[in-house]
Amino acid sequence: MENGSLAAQRGVDEHGARHRWKVLGVGFAANASFSAAFSGIPTTAVFLRSGYHLGNHELGLVLGMLGLGIAVSELPWGLLTDRWGDRRVLLLGLLSTAAALAGLALFVSPGGAHVPGMTPLALGLLLVGLLGGSVNGSSGRAVMAWFREGERGLAMSIRQTAVPAGGGLGALVLPVLASRFGFASAYAVLAVACAFTAWFAWRWLHEPGYGNEAAKAVVASAGKGATAGTAATVVNGTNGVNGTNGTNGTNGTNGTNGTNGMRPVHQPTSRTNAVNPTSATSTASATFARAASTTAQSTSASSTAASPLRDLAIWRVALGAGALCVPQIAVITFGTVFLHDFSRAGVFAISATMAAVQAGAAVARVWSGAWTDRRGNRRAYMRACSLLTAVLFALLALATGLVGLHRTASVALFALMIVLGGVSASAWHGVAFTELATLAGTRRAGTALAMGNTCVFLTLFLTPLAIPALLSVGAWPMVWAVASACALLALPVLPRAAATRALRAVRA
Repeated sequence: MENGSLAAQRGVDEHGARHRWKVLGVGFAANASFSAAFSGIPTTAVFLRSGYHLGNHELGLVLGMLGLGIAVSELPWGLLTDRWGDRRVLLLGLLSTAAALAGLALFVSPGGAHVPGMTPLALGLLLVGLLGGSVNGSSGRAVMAWFREGERGLAMSIRQTAVPAGGGLGALVLPVLASRFGFASAYAVLAVACAFTAWFAWRWLHEPGYGNEAAKAVVASAGKGATAGTAATVVNGTNGVNGTNGTNGTNGTNGTNGTNGMRPVHQPTSRTNAVNPTSATSTASATFARAASTTAQSTSASSTAASPLRDLAIWRVALGAGALCVPQIAVITFGTVFLHDFSRAGVFAISATMAAVQAGAAVARVWSGAWTDRRGNRRAYMRACSLLTAVLFALLALATGLVGLHRTASVALFALMIVLGGVSASAWHGVAFTELATLAGTRRAGTALAMGNTCVFLTLFLTPLAIPALLSVGAWPMVWAVASACALLALPVLPRAAATRALRAVRA
């Protein structure tokens, strides 16, 4: 991670201290734009079901295709980000995602007597997920590259805050657009948002230099100091190495002494001329050698270090994050259906509840990142979120079972419980992805972040498929009970804090 911190400092020196905040802003906007799609489209579930003539099982499959596309593409995009860099991958992903959403608006939107089938809708959303999967790893790697250790938890949490922020904006806007103007307008707005963000990425997103560039800078500065001494050595023959006069333009060209090999006549020299050219050359050479050695060692270590794909600690964090995402995805994808069907909530109450979930999650993520930066307790915090989420969803399952037929009187209660559970299930995201990137190192952060996102978005695919089956077996209490169990399952998967400290001590 030292190389990443040095690269971050070098980038700040080259572009100014404020530029890293522009990079963070680009990462935030990129995640918010795509989050408005994958988190906002599910909030239109009621209108998807009626507009496309879908049943609950078909609705679950359609919504799951977004998650499947992201889960399948995250790892290839992450590997490509580590190879190509953040800028090219993010630009390609944003522009292609905008094109896919524009295609949905033009060809796969119901209007009048035209009702597209489930297959083109599912394939279209799958394509959006496949292309949009590029955004997560590339924007996260960019933020890790521009911020130093001790700042990354907050920076990554701010970036991760874009997910609920974009989702909250989508929850407020997309249901209104879909119900009043049709799905073509909803898809078109999402396409414009992705394209607009791509323009900012093209303008501001650049990668800071790494070790090789630093070594080149040392060579350049050393070469300037070595040139005069080298020339004096050549001109003065054997005595060139002796010159206190090596930096003196007049004495440094003593052809007689150089030719005869005789010792030059002593001449008074100024303080400026007292610099030994050979010493300067040796110092520059030694400096270059040290820089080159350090660069070579870091490059060798980077190339020979185990891939994140073979790192058990990274896999445990990634799998724990995937399990902890089940209750969050349950709220995002079927929370609106639950409030509509079970509590008989209206469109305004549903939109306000889902927006509150996303807004609360955004605030919780920023606070979580800053707090764990100060405490150094990322994994302990994730484990605490696992327990709290399990308790909250167990209470939601119990309340759903006890309320029975008094549903209209419980809209406020269930809305509050959905908000609390959704925030708890989302607060840890920035902390988890900071931990993944820290374990892998900046150079391999794209792969590690992709591993985490693969597990997270595989959950986004499987959860909407499982919920209709659970509804047919045990109704809503069963859905929330399973969500609670999955949150609790993350607890033994996530490594303990002591294991984290030991692992970092070994790697240091």
